[in-house]
Amino acid sequence: MILNIQRQPGANTIAVVKSIEDLLPQLQANLPASVKLTALTDRTTTIRASVKDVEFELVLTIGLVVMVIFVFLRNLYATIIPAIAIPISLVGALAVMYLLGYSLNNLTLMALTISTGFVVDDAIVMIENISRYLEQGLAPLEAALRGAEQIGFTIISLTISLIAVLIPLLLMGDIVGRLFREFAITLAVTILISAAVSLSLTPMMSARLLRHKPGSEQGHFLPLVRAHVRNSHRAIQPNLAVDSLP
Repeated sequence: MILNIQRQPGANTIAVVKSIEDLLPQLQANLPASVKLTALTDRTTTIRASVKDVEFELVLTIGLVVMVIFVFLRNLYATIIPAIAIPISLVGALAVMYLLGYSLNNLTLMALTISTGFVVDDAIVMIENISRYLEQGLAPLEAALRGAEQIGFTIISLTISLIAVLIPLLLMGDIVGRLFREFAITLAVTILISAAVSLSLTPMMSARLLRHKPGSEQGHFLPLVRAHVRNSHRAIQPNLAVDSLP
């Protein structure tokens, strides 16, 4: 005898299969010894494998983003500040997903993975602007206030531009539109939360953690870049006062 069990519309496939697996020992105990219960097919095997792959890609993406930030900023504290924006944005997006009744599926996990690269952009822009005022000799708190005030509108405009790209996905109809609506909303919510973090938590942490470092303590990468810029300006404009370059 073959018994085909299908889930109700809107039910979670993994939850349904788990409840059946929990009942199988009880059913087997009530059957004669010569009757055996065997699961012929299980759709959750491929679902679990795909979700596990996307979860691994999410963790790998976070690690790569933090590593790239550290390679270019060459500052531990400047790396920690945008790195903290990643889990806060993702946790906030998960909270909104829970309120909206969304589940962790391939589309929502893909949206969280893609958003990992977006959530650090605003924080990096904010940190670079604050660092510029620190190099001019301002106190950390004053540099954070002035940098946040100057770059705040830019971060808001960037956030609106990114969300505007997702509007066509929100307006799609039929089954494809319903599928991509969760993807678009998850990605948009993560970007919004990252913008809020960049305008509030990032300047506060910059005022506490960032300090101006002399050129001799900035590693080898930045001096090489500045030397390349000086040589380029010297080759293009021989009469330019090179000493006035930053």
